[in-house]
Formats: sequence, structure tokens, C-alpha cells
Amino acid sequence: MYVACSSLCFGKLPQEDALRTIRDLHFVKVDLAIHADGPHLRPADVVADPVKVAQKLKSANVGYAAFHLNLGPVTGDDARTQVRAVCRLARTLAVPLVTVPAAPLGSAFDAEVARLADWVRIAEAEGVILSVETDSKTLTADPKVAAKLCEKVPGLGITLDPSHYHCAPNGGVSYDELFPYVRHVRLRDSGAGGKFQVRVGQGEIEYGRIVAQLDRCRYERALTVDIRDAVDGPFPVEPEVRKLKYLIESLV
Repeated sequence: MYVACSSLCFGKLPQEDALRTIRDLHFVKVDLAIHADGPHLRPADVVADPVKVAQKLKSANVGYAAFHLNLGPVTGDDARTQVRAVCRLARTLAVPLVTVPAAPLGSAFDAEVARLADWVRIAEAEGVILSVETDSKTLTADPKVAAKLCEKVPGLGITLDPSHYHCAPNGGVSYDELFPYVRHVRLRDSGAGGKFQVRVGQGEIEYGRIVAQLDRCRYERALTVDIRDAVDGPFPVEPEVRKLKYLIESLV
């Protein structure tokens, strides 16, 4: 296991500055957000000029642990085109994994299985792993449903974000059954009462337990620091990013 950093930790900065900051903090690799409504690279940019995008990302002189892809409202063939372009970019840059969100809560399970199975085939054709992220606003809000998606879609992995389960309305949800399917991890500290993001050390996320569970499953991939640089956030992000980096490194 090694420690990576989400580009969303520095979403207020231009992409080049965000990647430079991550590099200066001595992270091994970056979990790069490619979001339709994001502050940096967007899926449509990759489709429009993949060669230019690849050159720009290479020039940042950092490695990439994963791509965090969010297509926004795009569906159907347009979505497939963007997924294929991003997976192809991942292959070009030797990025092993692309994470996507699951369908929103209330969506039909069988339709989601079909969609993800199609995208897994696209990813596998480029030699890339596709994973679905755990999120309280999507079908993966229930760990049992997330696990069932992986059972129904061979090759699909989980990007585990434990904060979404820790802050569940009923006071926390066990997600132990997901560890065998985990292919990527994002971490921050979260507190009682649904506080999704708090200063490192003031929350209740059990990093040691998470690392131990992953170790039992022979997980050897990234543990990504994902402290979001929110507008009007209650604390400066960079010191917290550094603090969580050192904490996780002490556990692996």
C-alpha cells in the first residue's frame, strides 16, 4: 500500500498548481478528478484532444494512481464515448484504475448492472480496472447492494470511501463485506452527527482498522488522501492533507 492524494484536495487552484502542490508534498501519486462540473480536467476535454491532455498530464511530472471520473448528466452513447476516451487516456499514462459513481438512489438495480457491465468491458479492452465508488447518494449507500453489484458484474471493483458509511443517517453502517472487492480507497476524517469532513484527529475514522482489513485481503494499491478544499471551508486544507499523509504512512 502507498499514499496518494486527490487532486480535489486543491480544487481552488488551477490544475497545474494543484498537481505541483501535490508533488511538493512528496506524494507518490495522484488520484486525478475528471469531472464534468469539476474545477480541472473534464471528460469532454479528453474526448476533444486526448493527445494534448496526455502531454499536459505527463508534463506535470507526477504519477497517477487512478482517475476519478464523473460524467455528470451525460448518458447513452455519449457516456460510452467519454468512458472509452478516459480509459484510453489511462492506458496511455499507465493508470491502472478508473472510478465512476453508481446510479442515484432509487435507480433500477438491473439497469445499473447492465450499464456497469458495459463500462467494465470498455475498461477491460483498454487494460484498465473499473471501480464504483461508495456514496450515500447512490445505490452503493447500502454495502450489501454495492457487494451485489460486484457479484453481478465480473471485473467490477469498489472504491471505498468510508466517510459515506460513517455518516449514514442511522449512525454508521458496517461495510466489512466490501473489503474483498476494494480496488481503491479515499480517506479523510469524519465526525459524529454526520460531520463528513473534520480536522484530522477530531473525527472517528479508524484508519488502523481499515488498513488491517485491507492487509488481510492483500490489498496493495493506493490509500488516497481526499480532504476537499470546499468554498468557505472551516479550516485550511493543506496542513490537514500533510497530517493525514503522515498518519497513513505510519500505518503501512
